[in-house]
Amino acid sequence: MAAASGRTGRPPLTEERRAEIRLEIARAALDLFVAQGVAATTGEQIGRAVGISARTVWRYFPTKESCVRPLLTAGAGLVAETLRQWRPGQPLDEAFDFERRAAAEDDRLLAAPAHATVGALVRLTRTEPGLRAVWLQTYDEAEPAFARALAERAGLPADDLRPAIQAAMFNAALRAAVEHHAWHAADDTRTDAATARADLARVLRTALTTAAAGLS
Repeated sequence: MAAASGRTGRPPLTEERRAEIRLEIARAALDLFVAQGVAATTGEQIGRAVGISARTVWRYFPTKESCVRPLLTAGAGLVAETLRQWRPGQPLDEAFDFERRAAAEDDRLLAAPAHATVGALVRLTRTEPGLRAVWLQTYDEAEPAFARALAERAGLPADDLRPAIQAAMFNAALRAAVEHHAWHAADDTRTDAATARADLARVLRTALTTAAAGLS
């Protein structure tokens, strides 16, 4: 009798599981970069920390530096949605409600950049060109989404120059604030997460207020 046809083996991974694996790889790579530096870290080590092969790591990310992208892009969609819902006449920093976010333990906008290890990663971008390139690329890729959100809010065409310029100013303010927080925060493991979130909220508020005020 002929064997029944059909697929055998493991079922394909869901998108949710693939996202989880990407995040696991990102966290493992981050820990290794901070502990021993980028040059000393290999794909084999990253995979071993997650329980997968280096070959699988490279299926998800083209380079070891790019492995940290899921941590650096956390919250970008939330930022775009907040810009889209920003009410006319409302102060920009108020639209982001930083006080509430600082008090929330699981807020996507503040949790990742305020995390001590991620802060150490941002500091590494000063001396690691590969990580710096990934860091800047995440902001470069987010900017068009911010421009579209601002254009939609203002009822302007998607290709209008004004929201593109506003998005560039806003994006630069966000990056400068996160870098300021990471580079100037005391490298002290005793600093609790709530204090880190509050400090990041403070510098973000200052950055957005300055960007919204424009040049005088």
